[in-house]
Amino acid sequence: MPHLIKLEENAATMTDLSSVCAASLTTYPLTNEYQSEVLAFLAERPLHTVVMSGFIRDNGLESPFNRGTFYACRNARGELEGVALIGHAMFIEIRSFAALKAFAQLAQSCRRAHLIMGEQEKIEHFWNYYSEGGQPPRLFCREILFEQRWPVQALESVPNLRPATLDDLLLVMPVHAALAYEESGINPLDADPQGFRVRCERRIEQKRVWVWVEHGQLIFKADIIADTPDVIYLEGVYVDLKERGRGYGTRCLSQMARSLLQRTDAISLLVNEEHRAARAFFQKAGFKRRGYYDTIFLHQQHERP
Repeated sequence: MPHLIKLEENAATMTDLSSVCAASLTTYPLTNEYQSEVLAFLAERPLHTVVMSGFIRDNGLESPFNRGTFYACRNARGELEGVALIGHAMFIEIRSFAALKAFAQLAQSCRRAHLIMGEQEKIEHFWNYYSEGGQPPRLFCREILFEQRWPVQALESVPNLRPATLDDLLLVMPVHAALAYEESGINPLDADPQGFRVRCERRIEQKRVWVWVEHGQLIFKADIIADTPDVIYLEGVYVDLKERGRGYGTRCLSQMARSLLQRTDAISLLVNEEHRAARAFFQKAGFKRRGYYDTIFLHQQHERP
């Protein structure tokens, strides 16, 4: 079992199925009373759990804004073996393969998931457990996890780089939708226009979208998806096609990073392995490779009445 050996080498806290009896595990939906315990569990590996931690800090464990349900997996001693968000997107943090299997079996009952995302080896094992009874795959993506910490090179400042306001919404929405379509093959403006608008508006109101706009033209954009004291996770980094090659993106990222790293330890993001230009761009901006992730986009199926 070469994948099992590799995963054990990369995760010192992981135990194999022989050391944790699957029958002794209990999975159940989490309520807000467990928030402190869950955040402490996720904080043991903050670079890899930033999305779940960010959702919980923003919304609590119980919220429609999570677009899914948080679950716990406990062993016979009542200790957490894993935490998972199962819904539109699936994220899993586990301490045993038994917990991974339990979450995969639980996730099979969710028939409207859009994607599964996580560390490469972990998702390979999850998929082995999930695929037989779960939603069929639509697209597999291998991604590189990048991280930036101090020191950050100081470049020429961009005076008009700022948090977006709702006046920028009509500039931001189509760009973010186009980026989502490029990555997943689904345009959220077609699939869920009202919900997509609400999510974009909320993110802007939270001061999580940074933009550079000149004369009504969006030159640069970046979205903060999760914001924690340990890690801030970025998505949707964009430079207008006509303005590329002038160093604008690198300057904006440098300025953002120097600001954000005043209140967090690290900044992270994922880049599709096939996007060589994007990989080179982020490396030039000072980001370092930290690992490989897999994202599996799923065929969404409606539950039978």
